[in-house]
Amino acid sequence: MKIKSYPTLRTIRMVERTLERNSKTPISVASLKKKLPKKVNHNTLVQILEYLEESRKISVSLKGIRWIHNAKGI
Repeated sequence: MKIKSYPTLRTIRMVERTLERNSKTPISVASLKKKLPKKVNHNTLVQILEYLEESRKISVSLKGIRWIHNAKGI
């Protein structure tokens, strides 16, 4: 997949905050899109989720996406 543009820091932080607020149970991509305060292009969201998974901030499983990063413990 050729990347046409990269997500902005503002968009990444918006997704992070939404996942943090919904960290008690796994959330699907469709549910995440509905909970975001602004619309995000699907490909952009996939890029952000890949980045968050690589940086070990989220866990992705068949049940959904779950926030696992604990910044307060650092």
